[in-house]
Amino acid sequence: QVQLVESGGGLVQAGGSLRLSCTASGSVFSINYMAWYRQAPGKQREFVAIIGSGGTTQYADSVKGRFTISRDNAKNTVYLQMNSLKPEDTGVYYCNANIVRSGNTNSYNYWGQGTQVTVSS
Repeated sequence: QVQLVESGGGLVQAGGSLRLSCTASGSVFSINYMAWYRQAPGKQREFVAIIGSGGTTQYADSVKGRFTISRDNAKNTVYLQMNSLKPEDTGVYYCNANIVRSGNTNSYNYWGQGTQVTVSS
């Protein structure tokens, strides 16, 4: 069994910062990529940022220069530092990871339960 647990969401004023964390636990053997997605009310879930096992990163155009994704492989944790937040960044942020479970050779995609980020104007 593998679980992803996010934390760090909350309410912040426009221009402020938040740091999200997501930790994978359970029978984790290795983690390939880790990513963040978000879903605003009434909209589809969208990609935010991704980081590979070697540290290569990619960002959605809407967050480039404001958000930074990083990971601590020893802790099976991914972070999302969000600066210069805007009201349009409001939504539920989901952690996503591609994980190889102990005793397996295939990798599987897992999702966290989501954490709410609200940016007030």
